[in-house]
Amino acid sequence: MRPDNAVETAPGAAARRRIPRTADLRRLGRAALLGPGGRAGRLPDAIEHIAKVHRDRHPGADLAILRKAYVLAESSHRGQMRKSGEPYITHPLAVTLILAELGAETTTLTASLLHDTVEDTDVTLDQVRDEFGEEIRFLVDGVTKLEKVDYGAAAEPETFRKMLVATGNDVRVMSIKLADRLHNMRTLGVMRPEKQARIAKVTRDVLIPLAERLGVQALKTELEDLVFAILHPEDYLHTTELILEHAAVPDPLAAVAEDVRKVLREAGISSEVEVRPRHVVSVHRVRLKRGGAQPGGSDFGRVLIQVAEDADCYAVLGELHTCFTPVIAEFKDFIAAPKFNLYQSLHTAIRDGDGRIAEILIRTRQMHHAAEAGVIALGNPYATAATADCADGEEGERADPTRPGWLARLLDWQREAPDPDFFWSTLRDELAQDREITVFSADGGTVGLPDGATCTDAAYALHGEGAHACVGVRVNGRLAPLGTLLRDGDTVQLLMTDATDGDGYGPSPEWLEHARTPAARIAIARWLEAHPAPAAEDEPAAPAVRAAAMTARRAAEPLADTDPPGAAVRMARCCTPVPPDGITGFPIRGGTVAVHRSQCPVAARMAASGRARAAVHWRSDAPATGHRATLYAEALGRPRLLADLTEVIATEGVAIVYAAVEPPQEHRVRHTYTVELPDPGALPALMRAMRAVPGVYDVYRAQEPVAAAQP
Repeated sequence: MRPDNAVETAPGAAARRRIPRTADLRRLGRAALLGPGGRAGRLPDAIEHIAKVHRDRHPGADLAILRKAYVLAESSHRGQMRKSGEPYITHPLAVTLILAELGAETTTLTASLLHDTVEDTDVTLDQVRDEFGEEIRFLVDGVTKLEKVDYGAAAEPETFRKMLVATGNDVRVMSIKLADRLHNMRTLGVMRPEKQARIAKVTRDVLIPLAERLGVQALKTELEDLVFAILHPEDYLHTTELILEHAAVPDPLAAVAEDVRKVLREAGISSEVEVRPRHVVSVHRVRLKRGGAQPGGSDFGRVLIQVAEDADCYAVLGELHTCFTPVIAEFKDFIAAPKFNLYQSLHTAIRDGDGRIAEILIRTRQMHHAAEAGVIALGNPYATAATADCADGEEGERADPTRPGWLARLLDWQREAPDPDFFWSTLRDELAQDREITVFSADGGTVGLPDGATCTDAAYALHGEGAHACVGVRVNGRLAPLGTLLRDGDTVQLLMTDATDGDGYGPSPEWLEHARTPAARIAIARWLEAHPAPAAEDEPAAPAVRAAAMTARRAAEPLADTDPPGAAVRMARCCTPVPPDGITGFPIRGGTVAVHRSQCPVAARMAASGRARAAVHWRSDAPATGHRATLYAEALGRPRLLADLTEVIATEGVAIVYAAVEPPQEHRVRHTYTVELPDPGALPALMRAMRAVPGVYDVYRAQEPVAAAQP
């Protein structure tokens, strides 16, 4: 950050701190004032602690480049002071220490030491490249671009868009920015209250959600507490008082943790068990969840169990559920189905013999590091890419390591969104989501979606723009509307058509109402913009219906006869029998005999009521045309469905006497067709052709029970 943005420590920071601050930055400042110092080849005193922390995580790290970066940064910033009176070099030192504590690799730490040199001093990017190489120049340039974006106006959509582009599709740029913001939030005390509030709101609205998405929980939780202290000082003070009161009495979780240690020792499972305190905002949320009631002893922390291997996690879970009473509703398996931000852990809750309930987190040591540091725990996520990729500066060459590529998707969204406001509205919805569900595809794969996602979101997550061809979906084996809300663990089978955009298939405006994810909303909006809907959805189908109706020929003579002959015959409209259907007859008014199919429910009711039957049979000399039947087509509503069905009917050489479409019910629609067949044997082929129309899942005769739905 610029020197005029530098500030001093906010009150109460020590109580909120999650990342260890074992170095005295004022001592480092004094060391910095003395210059690099030390004997030739020896590390400057100011970065000795950073080097020690870094070597603990990366024993083989080359510290020469850190020394070189510090010498350049110290000489460039010499004479610049922060508002707190400290030398400005203490800021890049503090940011680098934060990243070192989280396990960042050497390249990230080097760029962190230099992150303000190009912005605030005479050092140029060309100098950085000549001295440190293209990769570090790339990172410093990305952070510098972030500094130039006035993203303090968080309500402006275009500023956040620029911020994303400035990251250059490298998560390490964002990691440095988050650490930079954390140090400035720690030292916000000398700012005017209104400026503190403005910075805190931006941090809350933009940077904290980004830290959550990148999995950097250690940064996220401390930022939350610092923002909470500024924006809600009374609630913050009350909550910290509750935490201090709890700390003054014996912790009930300590006894639970000791019982857990004993159980695991007896089971022969090597583990580390500790009570992990909740941070201030977490305790406040628990209090709100309880309606403002005083949090209980177990609400101030959770028991964390760390083991060596994945299998040990499940072994620990088995022992706990055997030796204690489990609270089944609290169990979550984020190892089998990791969260979107690299987080893996088993969550459960147990009740001990004294009735105390404790939340338990079970994870390996590697999972714990990833849970704290997120993408920073990946080291250099681009190490497998060729150096030339970075030199080219092409964003497409840098693979995004986040799961499932969240930062890369943001960059895609900002390029594809129809306008900045649309992008911003969808992004805010995405950032507001802090829970994820996992759904399974028909082939056994998994996809992570935000809580509240629908089948439409699942379609676009699985197929991208190919989801435009989706005409239906089964959820857990049953047909469902595309707007159906999905739950964790649901299985989704998408019904797709092979038709292309040129054939008139694609999403309808209703899909936008279902979509929750930015990827789905942006893709649907782009398609609708490129394919304006006609004035009325059924206009394209109307000419086909009229043409088919005009060619319909009415039967000149009846198809059936009575036995003995002579009575007038009429085909019943309820079941429209055609040869070779089994038929039965019933006399009606005027001496006319109504001919029904033998399976017709109306005929069954007439027989049950005692109505007399009349013997009927198909005429052997029936005309070649005039065989009518009524068909129902059950389908999932979509554009051009009526046109496609009437086209198929006409292609089969069948005339439409009558057609009707019922109002959609939950995106399902039923079409009724009375058709005139050239030959009775044409009916089965016609029904098969209608079932093959995309979106149609069943076709059946009038009064025929609905068969099992077919895709």
